[in-house]
Amino acid sequence: MRTMTTTISVLLASAALLGGCASNRPPAQQGYYSNPAESASFGTIDAIKMVAVNDSNSGTGAVAGGVVGALLGNQVGSGSGRTAATVAGAVGGALVGNNIESQRKAQSRQQYQISVRMDNGDYRIINQDVLDDLRVGNRVRLIDGRVYRY
Repeated sequence: MRTMTTTISVLLASAALLGGCASNRPPAQQGYYSNPAESASFGTIDAIKMVAVNDSNSGTGAVAGGVVGALLGNQVGSGSGRTAATVAGAVGGALVGNNIESQRKAQSRQQYQISVRMDNGDYRIINQDVLDDLRVGNRVRLIDGRVYRY
């Protein structure tokens, strides 16, 4: 009985020692980057072209116009006439506010559309207001959605 206890103790101690030598780390990867996520932030510019960008209406003009119209409509009449004037003012103000916002945003702005072939094989298209010194074939890095020469 004593030998069996000693044998089991030796086996458990050996397993614990050998288990401590095991490594959880993946094998070292070959390549330029220290981690795979970093390779996704470097690439080469494939194409650059100028594009027109239209901003969509946010609805702010309609809301602001509706509030102003309702306030002005509330100043007219009394009783149910005042309520009708408030509703009409809100609707009219919303229409006018939306129209003003649409006209203001109708002028499209120009941006540079930069196509980048990433080192990991992905393609990214980034729109930027300023091109700086970027050219097709430049080695670039993507940081926070912007392209910088590397």
